[in-house]
Amino acid sequence: MKEYLVTAAQMKQYDKNTIDIHRIPSLLLMERAALVTVEAIQNVLGKEPKRVVVVAGGGNNGGDGLAVGRLLLLAGYQVDFILLSAPERCTEETKRQLAILQSYKARIFGRMEEITYDMDIVIDAVFGVGLSRPLEGLYARAVSWINTQDAYVCSIDIPSGIQADTGEIAGCAVEADLTVTYGFYKLGQMLYPGAGYCGRLVCGQMGIDENSFLGQKPLWYTYHGIQKGLLPKRAPDGNKGTFGKALVIAGSKQTCGAAMLAAKSTFSAGAGMVKVVTAAENRDAVLQYVPEAMLLTYDTENIEEKWDNSHGSDFRTLFQESLSWADCILIGPGIGLETMARCLLKSCIEDSHLPLVIDADGLHLLAVDKELQASMTEKNRQRKMILTPHLGEFARLYGCETAECKRHLTEYPRLLAQKLGCTVICKDARTVVASADSETCYLNTTGNAGMAAAGSGDVLAGLVTGLLAQGITSEEAAISGVYLHGLAGDMTAEELTQEAMTAGDIISQIPSAIRTCLREEQGPGWRRLC
Repeated sequence: MKEYLVTAAQMKQYDKNTIDIHRIPSLLLMERAALVTVEAIQNVLGKEPKRVVVVAGGGNNGGDGLAVGRLLLLAGYQVDFILLSAPERCTEETKRQLAILQSYKARIFGRMEEITYDMDIVIDAVFGVGLSRPLEGLYARAVSWINTQDAYVCSIDIPSGIQADTGEIAGCAVEADLTVTYGFYKLGQMLYPGAGYCGRLVCGQMGIDENSFLGQKPLWYTYHGIQKGLLPKRAPDGNKGTFGKALVIAGSKQTCGAAMLAAKSTFSAGAGMVKVVTAAENRDAVLQYVPEAMLLTYDTENIEEKWDNSHGSDFRTLFQESLSWADCILIGPGIGLETMARCLLKSCIEDSHLPLVIDADGLHLLAVDKELQASMTEKNRQRKMILTPHLGEFARLYGCETAECKRHLTEYPRLLAQKLGCTVICKDARTVVASADSETCYLNTTGNAGMAAAGSGDVLAGLVTGLLAQGITSEEAAISGVYLHGLAGDMTAEELTQEAMTAGDIISQIPSAIRTCLREEQGPGWRRLC
């Protein structure tokens, strides 16, 4: 299912549009938010009444928390409230919720120390998505108090202390067991470290939906659950040539595994034919691991002479013929940084207009060759091109430190894509896909820490190439490849554990991931991201 991811400013505007344009009162939205929160809590913990403490700030997030507590109180729960703000400094909606509570004779305290009993549930309603400064003083102490309770913690909209746009921690943050967010998921709930503080994350509809965009759609989206429509249509009367011919340029004398993994993954994505260009030393190993592949090998001795046509280079002639044969190209996994690798990359960029995926060593070579970058932008604006850097490779390409890139994960990939006229897959715990000609960006939420292993990037590069070979756009191939790669990784972890899984294991689960996506999507229910 496609899910929009919004910023704090966007959510504030959509809330305003709902109230001002669609004329749904703010208090009604607050009541509906409280209802879906209580439903989410009871879905997890059951309906048996428990002891609850609501810790509320003076903003509308606090008002949401007061409303949740009131509904639980009326359902028979024992509920006490801690209001961290002076009543006169609360928002108007929160003042109204406070007055309602007072009419029910609810117990409202001003300090955590006044709660002297053990509770079962703590409702975190200190700060919502509007937080713009580090937590300190009373609010920092409230977060610490919540985190030290031996109770189930439910955060309202977002854990207090998490920046809604970046996922960064504003000094300290609540470690929630359950976060109930409203309308749309927030970027900061998907990005780390914030994603790790949300616990179970559910999104409840309380009246703010796509009708509140009023033409201003969010830039970001993700897929979760089982996503249909990601795979190219397969003609029932097709043949091996119909489903794409991929040229995989991978593996140097010391890195045979990269060629093996990339080629195998390309086939697993549905490509009809794969030819591997690799060092001669890799021939036997590649053919044993991927017997379906064709091979073109080169001798690693006297490389300059073997590439120079003036010396009657048989290999260069054969390579040019391979470029003419193929429907798309992957270059980079394990090719090294020597002369042959540079020659191959230069030829792929300057001598061909085929769809091109550049990965690993190819990205390193590209980063240090400004002329080659200029050639990409001048000659290939209409060409399908995908770059697949991890954060370190991205930093070299963009010209910044890795830490800076990580801080600007939702900005820099799009800027680089626009600069080079391509699609960028920036790989991290949350992988970003940005395309030069697209009005949206994709944030991937499949996958797990077990995929941070040698060869995993080669598998992704091959998967994307296999999809691209079948004629879909570079953006479609990148997004589908990243999603399926992560889904296969999740299936692998489920079977083998994150600790024990390898890149080859991920390839073995690609068919299961594809099969799952081809099944009918599950029925409606709570939308959940973990």
